[in-house]
Amino acid sequence: MSLNDYLFYVVMPMLCLSVILVAYRFFKGPSIADRVIALDLLISIGIGVITVYSIFTSQATFLDDAMILALIAFLGTVAFSYYLEKKEEK
Repeated sequence: MSLNDYLFYVVMPMLCLSVILVAYRFFKGPSIADRVIALDLLISIGIGVITVYSIFTSQATFLDDAMILALIAFLGTVAFSYYLEKKEEK
């Protein structure tokens, strides 16, 4: 079994299953914090999909997009945590 076969038949179905489970939590989440965490996890799974696709096609340029997406997700999570902290002070 080559690396491409492993990525296509093992890793991608696991990522797809995790997207379905996290999307359920994103839509069903009882609080806004649960939804933000689910969104952050969806972005992380998207980064994994981009990385697998980059390895599968042997094009490293997609990794730059994944890195930018990771930075945006991190900044969004930090901004939301700052919002929650300020909301609790009131």
